[in-house]
Amino acid sequence: MSVVGSGTSRAWPHRTGPWGRALVLPLLIAPLTAGCRSEVALSAHDERVQVVTTTGILRDLASRVGGDRVRVSSLVPDGADPHSYEPSLRDVRNVVYADVAFSNYLLLEEQAVIKALDANLRDGVPNISLAEGAVKYAAEIIPLVEDVSLDTIWLGMRVRGTGAAQGANRSSDVLLSATAAQGPGSMVAYLTESFGNPSFYVDSADGFDPANGYRDDTARLPPDAHTHMSWAFTKPGVYRLTMRAQLAVTPQAAPIPLGAQTFTFAVGVDPYSVPGMAGAAVLNSGHADLTADIDQGRLYLFADPEGSGEANQRVYDPARTVIEVQNKALLEVPGDRRFRFLGRPGTQVYQLPQAVLGKHVHGEIDPHLWQNVRNAISYVELIRDTLIGVDPRGAATYRSNAAAYIGELERLDSYVRDTIAQIPPSRRHLVTTHDAFGYLGQAYGIQISGFVTANPATEPSLADRRRLTETIRNLAISAVFLEPNLAARSTTLTEVAREERLRVCPIYGDTFDGKVTNYTDMMRFNAQSLRDCLTGAAQGRNK
Repeated sequence: MSVVGSGTSRAWPHRTGPWGRALVLPLLIAPLTAGCRSEVALSAHDERVQVVTTTGILRDLASRVGGDRVRVSSLVPDGADPHSYEPSLRDVRNVVYADVAFSNYLLLEEQAVIKALDANLRDGVPNISLAEGAVKYAAEIIPLVEDVSLDTIWLGMRVRGTGAAQGANRSSDVLLSATAAQGPGSMVAYLTESFGNPSFYVDSADGFDPANGYRDDTARLPPDAHTHMSWAFTKPGVYRLTMRAQLAVTPQAAPIPLGAQTFTFAVGVDPYSVPGMAGAAVLNSGHADLTADIDQGRLYLFADPEGSGEANQRVYDPARTVIEVQNKALLEVPGDRRFRFLGRPGTQVYQLPQAVLGKHVHGEIDPHLWQNVRNAISYVELIRDTLIGVDPRGAATYRSNAAAYIGELERLDSYVRDTIAQIPPSRRHLVTTHDAFGYLGQAYGIQISGFVTANPATEPSLADRRRLTETIRNLAISAVFLEPNLAARSTTLTEVAREERLRVCPIYGDTFDGKVTNYTDMMRFNAQSLRDCLTGAAQGRNK
């Protein structure tokens, strides 16, 4: 059983760089990750400003502003998913030598990437969250809107609040631990990662071990975040799950207790007849989260039963609320060996699917600001001013480079707008598997019609396929779009596309690859792909 988001740190020896700076090299232990990457290694023996970014998109922006005065490396390699990438030892080494760091944040990056950055930067090195800082440069932010489109309740885990009063920051952890469970069968809460591998939060089958702090039944989340997951129950009946929460401000500090609470599930039985719960509210649709509030120091259910959006969620008292797992959640365990923990293939279990495939921890604001080119301009302005602060002698160069690049981006903004405008308004519908294009839609007039990929732990339901097929037919959609690095997530979408004789077209969201290697080319490619694939049934449909 794995614990999501765990990590350990230790110290390396002191070293001295070429400017007499003392380098303390702390090491965040993380698994080595193979794949395409930026091969640039930062160094203490290079007179240029050493810049580390979290993603390749930010690497490209910083390189264009910095020019020959900077050396830039990204932690997340090109082709990898920033939502799930685990940093390597080499990544940590680059952080140690950095003179300035740029992350996107707003919970875009996997928390291990943020921890590697924050824990290993030397004291005094600027550590800039571009998505947050760019607001001061007129960047526009929008809420993260997720269309669940499920027949059952969508249940996750959430942390509300910042914990600032306790000294918490973006590298702090909230530990949500299951300490006890009662029910007629076993219950498990798990997450299906990008390539279908399960990662566990709660598993009642092997008990709960207080001796190790319930380590094997603990989820770790940063402040002000929530995560998707699946819930499975092996038998019908009433289940009660006791959870506790703790705030770990730093890895070294003793966790701060945030309270405990028991949550009640009615699985395949009448939720209004649960013993001891007369008159309780019943949640059986929409979006709900088991929530730890670190500012208030308590646990509760935070839910939007109508499914009308996170802004409409409200607090429910677990002592007076029943979570209903309806009989229509009854599914057969697939033959894939990775899901034997649910039972033998063909065995029926009750399952609430996680809705969004892949590890997906996020907050309330959509972090993909760069899909609006105007926001990328704000990033460039913040990068420019940060580099000037680090290297005042290069101020003229940074201003000149930024001015030239901003001019290029303004032309790019016009190009994307004009290219997408060539698509008839009735055909400007984006159907994809990743909610990374809200800014593209808002800025350039694309309707995000969307589709939430079915959980690979189960066969896609007929209802899933019917909804997608009806959307495609009703809107006369001629193509669907997939990010090249996330093709493994798209089985249902590609199957329906084949059945409906649709083109499956590429679109880039979070990362580059061998074909698209910089931000300008990425946005041009996306605009052209949308135009070429959506301008008419004759072009859009495979023959």
